[in-house]
Amino acid sequence: MAMDDIPGSVGTSASFTLRLGQTIFSSASLFFMSLGAQFYNYTAFCYLVTVMGLAIPWSFTLAIIDGYSVLVKCPIKQQGILLIIIVGDWVLSILILAAACSAASVVDLLLHSSASYCPATICSRYQVSAAMAFLTWFLSMASSLFNLWLLPSL
Repeated sequence: MAMDDIPGSVGTSASFTLRLGQTIFSSASLFFMSLGAQFYNYTAFCYLVTVMGLAIPWSFTLAIIDGYSVLVKCPIKQQGILLIIIVGDWVLSILILAAACSAASVVDLLLHSSASYCPATICSRYQVSAAMAFLTWFLSMASSLFNLWLLPSL
């Protein structure tokens, strides 16, 4: 199967859509986490903010590259660049999943603890932030898998 035949691989309109979704969901996750003024009290939330801070520029940069590749109808075929993108996607995917899981578990712990550690409105923002992180991970993993499919053609 040729590289041009794989939907979602780097340089296609499907990849552009996936990257744009990653950028939007990671920005939303960061936004909702930042609305809670006390997120820095919890390491898991700080980790989520840090990872989303990495995911936004990575996804946005690759969305620009994908958009340019689609406009000029010239997919990326350099082995070194593709390998960097594949490794970067996999590493970031794992980091996003870890951050989403840790933030979701801390929110669940805060909501179900006997003492009231976080008001309902703030905890609901943290929940939305964790949900957006999971959506970011889902799209990031899809991009990773599509690009991994390219690896044998390198």
